[in-house]
Amino acid sequence: MSALGVSPPRSDADAKLRGEAVFGADLVRPGMLWAALARSPVAAGQIRAIDAGPALEIDGVLEVLTAVDVPDWRTGVIVSDCPFLAADYVAYEGEPIAIVVADNRTAAEAGASAVVPDIKPIEPISTPEQALAPGARLVHSAWNRYAVAGGVDIGRDGNVVAEVIHDPGDLDAAFVVADLVVEGTYRTPRQYQAHLEPKMALATFESGRYTIEVSHQYPFRLRDRVAQMLGVTPSAVRVIGHHIGGGFGAKLDVSLEAFAALLAQRYRRPIRMQHSALEERLVAPCRANALVSVRSAVRRDGTILATEVEIVSDSGAYANNGPSLSAIPMFVFGSIYRVGTARIQTRNVYTNTAPTGAYRGVNGPWLVFANERHMEAIADALGLDRREFRLSSLAQDGHLMRNGQPLEQVSILHEAFERVDELAPWRDIVSRNAEQRDIVSRNAEQRDIVSRNAEQRGGGDGLLRGVGMAAAIWLTNPMPGHATVKLNEDGTATVITSATENGSGAVATALRQIAAESLGLAADQVLVTMPDTDATGYDSGSQGSRTTHVVGRAIADASAEVRRQVLDRASQMLEAAPEDLVITDGVVTVAGVPAASLTLGQVAQAATWTQGPIAAGASYVTPTPPHDPMCATGMLIKGWPTPTYHLHQAEISVDPVTGRVTVERYVVCQEVGRAIHPDAIAGQIQGGVAQGLGFALSERVDLDHGRYVQRTFKEHGLPLAADVPKVEMIVMEHADPAGPYGAKGAAEPPVVPVAAAVANAVADAIGAPIDTLPITPEAVLDALERAR
Repeated sequence: MSALGVSPPRSDADAKLRGEAVFGADLVRPGMLWAALARSPVAAGQIRAIDAGPALEIDGVLEVLTAVDVPDWRTGVIVSDCPFLAADYVAYEGEPIAIVVADNRTAAEAGASAVVPDIKPIEPISTPEQALAPGARLVHSAWNRYAVAGGVDIGRDGNVVAEVIHDPGDLDAAFVVADLVVEGTYRTPRQYQAHLEPKMALATFESGRYTIEVSHQYPFRLRDRVAQMLGVTPSAVRVIGHHIGGGFGAKLDVSLEAFAALLAQRYRRPIRMQHSALEERLVAPCRANALVSVRSAVRRDGTILATEVEIVSDSGAYANNGPSLSAIPMFVFGSIYRVGTARIQTRNVYTNTAPTGAYRGVNGPWLVFANERHMEAIADALGLDRREFRLSSLAQDGHLMRNGQPLEQVSILHEAFERVDELAPWRDIVSRNAEQRDIVSRNAEQRDIVSRNAEQRGGGDGLLRGVGMAAAIWLTNPMPGHATVKLNEDGTATVITSATENGSGAVATALRQIAAESLGLAADQVLVTMPDTDATGYDSGSQGSRTTHVVGRAIADASAEVRRQVLDRASQMLEAAPEDLVITDGVVTVAGVPAASLTLGQVAQAATWTQGPIAAGASYVTPTPPHDPMCATGMLIKGWPTPTYHLHQAEISVDPVTGRVTVERYVVCQEVGRAIHPDAIAGQIQGGVAQGLGFALSERVDLDHGRYVQRTFKEHGLPLAADVPKVEMIVMEHADPAGPYGAKGAAEPPVVPVAAAVANAVADAIGAPIDTLPITPEAVLDALERAR
């Protein structure tokens, strides 16, 4: 029986269900000290003094360190703009200004609260629009002295962290001859990852090396970033991973770890740090807020002649990953749809707010929201059916994206439209909704809509109903992955890798299944180690759906070599040619001669004591797709590797009295290459849709003069179970030749089209555009009023 395409239990299921799994937040070490950060209470200001006296009076507090006690250089992922501790200027509320060391957590946190900073407030640059206004104050006056990794030109200029420009130069003529010009502006807020386990770090120092135990999505980046911040070589830092209580991108970069490591060296004792719930929210690398302006030159037959896109995204106070992510619009606009000539400008800008960063589907949800809302606007302006307009505009196989990369399998998306229509016929839904809206409209004319109760409403329940769809293409993140597979002397196998289990099941299910399939084992006979940067080859972490595809490919290659060694040794023991041997259920057998057999354990033991243990390692890096390297300026991400194709369709109802939106039905058609563990894929689709619905309808991460307004989960507006429908799923399998048994990425894309599909459905229901998120009841009522 194949180990693929089935859904065996997760390797971590029992420990997590029983509460026995050790997460980073559970770690305790003998002799451990605690540390906590004192943080800026203002969004921008000049530090005049820091009074540590009140903190030092607290029983248990040992020391308070400020900027004069720590490294004084700046570091960063791409732009070295971030200080270890703020010395004379704070750039956002929550920026670290001091470290308090104590012999217990209570004292450390009380000490951090007791530090008294003397900061002269400065009016913050709160929004990207303010940052780009003529004569705006510079968020960083010394921005042009900050080093950029590799010295590359990313278009930095004042408050502009990075700029990507794709300009083919022949756009204006299309707008002159167009029958219609359609314009739209699309605004989206930040989104907080809302993972349950706060960030933490436990550091020790011994024999000149730092060891950091942590719950982290990317141990090797953490190793390198801590080394960068401390000014040591990466080999001086060891990172050991533990179970992760959620991350969704928030745990991809350094947080508390360098502070803990510095103190571990200073005190020669284990140092423990952990965010409070408020800290976690104040400094979370949220999904960036953004403003997207699009205008298109269109013929009356629906042909799009040209499209111009201007994007401004908020980097917050420091660059973080913003310069890389600024390339992503190049792969969203003009990818799956034929839009003629396209000019795209993306600017990522500094503001006096917490730095933004990675969140599942980085930039995708708001870019697809803008792209799909704009497609809807064009269809409405031309009086065309929205589904038929998309189909007529869909690209064909071989279509070139803006970077010159050919998309060889766009026909998968054509299939997705057909599959969704078979399950939820578009024309039937549109016709039914239109009839119901007519009834509601007639009743609204006869009596005051606000006074009608549920029993008096016409059209069944008096609700407005709409349907919307959104299509998208998404990448499978590349970057290096490595794994070693060894056959144990009892016939089981162990996979040694620093790939991290972030909740998707990629490590707990798929990687084990890939090794099991190659070695003729059951999945529960394959063990996978926890991450350890000293013991494994480089891995680029849990991000962008890369683990199954990239690390799985490394495991498949390593397992193939282990299998070769098994057959070579077994052929000597059974006196048969390797090609005549088969491995099934952990037993090597001569084909056609069942009695001539050996267990894998017997083969492993024999090999261990004669030629050495059976083991093999392999690495894999997804090749960069063919592209035009001169397609744009400032691009750090050049290609869109291993693309997958997606179509979402949402049916919603709107209460015209309260403005409440209810998602009645949600259909996802997702292409995954090969479904290694179908239940894990289903879980990721359901979870991604839930996060997308929160982004679309209810989650609030508002800023007021640079400071977050919502500071608790109670205020946040996360969707509850009752708010999320059961998602109907169509999983398409089109094997990727480079993937392990054909697998592509699956976990990240389900969140990407959700906001667009829901917004399109709401706009359909109320007969008015919805171009700003979240779609709160107040926003719906305002749109209805404007429509009237």
